[in-house]
Amino acid sequence: MDFPPYDGTPDYIASPALSQIVNVAVGLGRPLLVRGEPGTGKTLLAHSIAEALGLELHAWHVKSTSKAREGLYTYDTVQRLNDSRFQDRDVSDIRSYIRHGALGEAFASERPSVVLIDEIDKADIEFPNDLLHELDAMRFAIHETGDEIAAVHRPVVVITSNAEKELPDAFLRRCVFHYIAFPDQAMLTEILKVHFPTLEEDLLSAALIRFLALRDVPELRKRPSTSELVDWVSALNRGGIDPALLANELPFLGTLLKKEQDIDTVTRRARGR
Repeated sequence: MDFPPYDGTPDYIASPALSQIVNVAVGLGRPLLVRGEPGTGKTLLAHSIAEALGLELHAWHVKSTSKAREGLYTYDTVQRLNDSRFQDRDVSDIRSYIRHGALGEAFASERPSVVLIDEIDKADIEFPNDLLHELDAMRFAIHETGDEIAAVHRPVVVITSNAEKELPDAFLRRCVFHYIAFPDQAMLTEILKVHFPTLEEDLLSAALIRFLALRDVPELRKRPSTSELVDWVSALNRGGIDPALLANELPFLGTLLKKEQDIDTVTRRARGR
């Protein structure tokens, strides 16, 4: 199925390189693997693609205990056992105890869709390899019933990773890859104007200068992200902070820094100036 070119959405600013690789992945029918610092919009990218292309979104937020089959379907054996004990439901129909996961829903849907597999590197190292066949073949079998679910439409698959674990080479070969670099000052300005269209220029400029200087502090264990910048500017705006104050102070520092050691580091540096 042909889709219109992706070029971001009103509330998601996509760089030209990101827009281009999204369109390549959609055109090739390959999963798009996205890496980048936390808070750079990896997860929101799937939402933006779904909005821009007018597609359904099926999200699968991976946990350390997640198994690949859960994205396809689950079989609720516990519920079936309870129903058989109380005899208040016909338990002979196994299909009524099958629930599709995000991939299963996308395969079975009559509408084209986007599938988000979020933070795939949280799971076991074998997790990505266990999805290879289904992502290639766009079909899977439900072993308990013998049914086979084949994709009505090949979904757009967006996979995010925080690089907590190395992903298998066999899995990487099947993906289109993009690293979302941290936005430069011009793009951060554009992002803030999307979130705060009436924000005073003086406050926007002063906040960006202090934010970028803060990210350059080498001792920080966790540098503030784009999402934390948005929260901070919102707090500054709501608090009626004078932009001139930001030259010497960092109000609401807890919206930017989330580790006690980092707050101590910045506080000590401020005292030593």
